Amino acid sequence: MINVKVTESAQEYLFGLLEKQNCEDIGIRMFVSDPGTPKAETCIAYSRPGERIEDDVVINYEKFNAYYEQRSIPFLEDAVVDYSADKFGGQLTIRAPNSRLPNVTDDSPVEDRVNYVLYNEINPSLAAHGGVVSLAEIDDGFAILEFGGGCQGCSAVDLTLKQGVEKTLMEKIPELTGVRDVTDHSDTSNAYM
Repeated sequence: MINVKVTESAQEYLFGLLEKQNCEDIGIRMFVSDPGTPKAETCIAYSRPGERIEDDVVINYEKFNAYYEQRSIPFLEDAVVDYSADKFGGQLTIRAPNSRLPNVTDDSPVEDRVNYVLYNEINPSLAAHGGVVSLAEIDDGFAILEFGGGCQGCSAVDLTLKQGVEKTLMEKIPELTGVRDVTDHSDTSNAYM
């Protein structure tokens, strides 16, 4: 179910950090913040008793447990956590090739599918005008979007939203009720005219 490799050197390093916390039954938690977007970051944090999240998937390593955020699992596919010692101490590295561009399927959450369409189909077209659109949230079936770059304050943004972005998203993701723009378009300093 979880395809993440934590090397032996990384396990030893993480175990050393956990021991220093002086907390019984402490583990690590791995997740991706802003998954499926260019801002995606793969994170490892402490997981203390009482802070555990029920949906997390638990993997028992030899000296500690790791808790993987359920929603992040597709984004962690083929991830590798490694530790390399050097003369300055060493470095923990996390490579998660699917954190920004996951294997999105029809069963993926709506938010992930919206981000996939935005970053792979819509934003490349908007980039020609210096624009970008990102998902702020999903609210009651509506994709709440925020435009930036050349799209912010552009006089054609309503047309772009209705004829381009909304049409594409509604075709690709039929569960959406609609699309709303929450951008402050009164700032026209970077607008593409």
